[in-house]
Amino acid sequence: MNTNVWKVDKYVDNLENNPQVVDAANFLRENELVALPTETVYGLGGNAESDEAVAKIFAAKGRPGDNPLIIHIAERQQLNRFVTEVPPSAAKLMDAFWPGPLTIIFKKKEGALSEKATAGLETVAVRMPDHPVALALLKTCGLPIAAPSANSSGKPSPTKAEHVLDDLNGKIAGVLDGGATGVGVESTVIDCTGTLPVILRPGGVTKEQLEEVIGKVWEDAALKDQSARPKSPGMKYTHYAPNAPLFMVSGTREFLQTLVEEKRGEGLRVGVLTTEENESFYEAELVLACGRRAEIETVAASLYDTLRSFNQGKVDIIFSEIFPNEGVGHAIMNRLEKAAGHKLISE
Repeated sequence: MNTNVWKVDKYVDNLENNPQVVDAANFLRENELVALPTETVYGLGGNAESDEAVAKIFAAKGRPGDNPLIIHIAERQQLNRFVTEVPPSAAKLMDAFWPGPLTIIFKKKEGALSEKATAGLETVAVRMPDHPVALALLKTCGLPIAAPSANSSGKPSPTKAEHVLDDLNGKIAGVLDGGATGVGVESTVIDCTGTLPVILRPGGVTKEQLEEVIGKVWEDAALKDQSARPKSPGMKYTHYAPNAPLFMVSGTREFLQTLVEEKRGEGLRVGVLTTEENESFYEAELVLACGRRAEIETVAASLYDTLRSFNQGKVDIIFSEIFPNEGVGHAIMNRLEKAAGHKLISE
């Protein structure tokens, strides 16, 4: 399959009539797959009402079929098509954070969406992306679009169109290239179907921000207990991993450098994931700065691009600094833990 690449300037007016956006929307209506930029990562979009389209998403990504997908919409009234009710807590969160990096789980209407998209669950995860190209595409095609991250399952999520092509070129109809994404980690997922809202996946909206709007929220046990059963899209299997094994390191810079020297002494090519503040300290085959520790949002924005860059460096092992497990740092550490398979070396 030839994969089209449509470059779209997100700052131009009237994007819904942009020829590239219209072309991409036509492919979605024909149940083909189109990768689209969002404010978090690039998503792999397909018609959420079509078993055929959703099956193509799972096939292109190599994603297990029991892992549900997030449905993307452009307007709130679309919820009426496939959601049974909007709880008060969800309404408040939509007012505060939509469009934006927040996915809300609702009870679904039976038969309104492909059962493959929801993995047969009684609930559906929905979000409204805060990206002009994504919103224009969603409005133009007029469909609810299932869109997991546009990468091969288990690999770092794509924050640039070229990342999508690295994994999916020849497997999908096209990529809408709207430039690099902003937030860099996926949306927060919160379940509003129970008595109390529960965070199932940390992301671009922090726990603190959510609680400012709706009061106390809980966190799913699976975020801390690896044996618990995850309920959120994208959190059931190992994700975000570079090709080389990744180890998180808790300790001083000096301790991390001793680990590097040990592995170099064994003849291995070593990579270090750090930040701009510490980049010049380390000596290794590949030292990559992932944003600035003093501005933790820059770490989130650069994380997946940095993890992918280690693949080009052909390293044998990677050591990563860790980050404060609060605010956006909670989402960063969640992704690093998944990428490292929870491998942590402590001083």
